[in-house]
Amino acid sequence: MPPTEKAYKNLKFLNSSHARHIRLLCEYEEPRTRFIEQQVKDTIVMFGSARVRDPEHARADLDRAQRALEAVMDEAHRPKAVAELAQAQRGIRLARYYDDTREIALRLTKWSIERTGGRRYVICSGGGPGIMEASNRGAADVEGGRSVGLGISLPFEESVNDYCTPELAFQFHYFFMRKYWFAYLAKAMVILPGGFGTLDELFEILTLRQTGKIKKKLPMVLFGTEYWDSIINLEKMVEWGTIAERDLSLVHRTDSVDDAVAFLIRELEGNEREETK
Repeated sequence: MPPTEKAYKNLKFLNSSHARHIRLLCEYEEPRTRFIEQQVKDTIVMFGSARVRDPEHARADLDRAQRALEAVMDEAHRPKAVAELAQAQRGIRLARYYDDTREIALRLTKWSIERTGGRRYVICSGGGPGIMEASNRGAADVEGGRSVGLGISLPFEESVNDYCTPELAFQFHYFFMRKYWFAYLAKAMVILPGGFGTLDELFEILTLRQTGKIKKKLPMVLFGTEYWDSIINLEKMVEWGTIAERDLSLVHRTDSVDDAVAFLIRELEGNEREETK
């Protein structure tokens, strides 16, 4: 008789539908253990698009697309070259948010490290490219700066970015477990221009706050007024009666790095004072 394999070493079983609850528990317990070991209790979460390029690469993409269009000899290839140029131009428009994200993360990390007698806040991103990379990069720009990367296994995001602190780099399979860790440790959030994933994360947190499922004070900055004003119109929701006017105060809108950082520091320090009363 062949030796019997122990259940916890049976990968076929562990990857089956019968063991899904075990895998879910792992995505709760393993991060929890690491956060305890690394003494991470409070995070500032930054959401945003994975497609945003840093300005240097965005300009290189634009130059390459312009040269490619100029070099087109066959008219049949022109539409593709025109589309690639338009995509590169959109990339230039978005690139400013990479630098803004990096600067916000840098300033908040520097403030957190230098303060005495208060909590230490750690930047947390989704661990991928774009805005997520810029968040982790800004924290890494500060000597001693650490940051969390809550990665997710996707076909176009194979691993966490290189700027995450290695001990705080995670790779999730289940979106909802990843979102749990975004919300559970968060003491503030910055939402930057992004797509479906960013909107999903934004509105789930707003719903949890609106319904009282998140009871803690959680200041949220909606950064990038030109983008967000063209994408969502919360005032119209008030007009239609689908949300209350007070719900507008759940987010602080700004297009200024200075204002975003000042707002978050003021709110976080105020929340700490309230907790000690």
